[in-house]
Amino acid sequence: MAHEFRLRVYYEDTDAGGVVYYANYLKFAERARTEALLGLGISQSELHERLGLLFVVKGIAVDYRAPARLEDRLVVRTRLTGLGAARILMEQQILREAELLVRCDVALACIGPEGRPARMPASLRETIASLKAAEPRD
Repeated sequence: MAHEFRLRVYYEDTDAGGVVYYANYLKFAERARTEALLGLGISQSELHERLGLLFVVKGIAVDYRAPARLEDRLVVRTRLTGLGAARILMEQQILREAELLVRCDVALACIGPEGRPARMPASLRETIASLKAAEPRD
């Protein structure tokens, strides 16, 4: 199922024009991905300590559609769109109520201690697979 992370836009998130600075949407998306994994019982720090594995962003495509403003309440919806042995693909939507503001397509790589791609244990892949959801209402 898709994960939802709620947040409020603070003054520190905005630029001189009073809208959310474009790079801050990436921070919102990162927080939402972390919370989605934590919600599944996956702590990235524990994963690194126990297995030497890390998830890193390999690529991200961002489509900015409308700005968020100071004190807006936003929802970041995260869903799995693909899962490989060492790769995770996610779609993230940042919404204000029902309005889609930003869409991100994120490719994550699982890497080992040497910084090279590393296969995820089957149990980890099975847990992450639960983030798969029906197609979004875009």
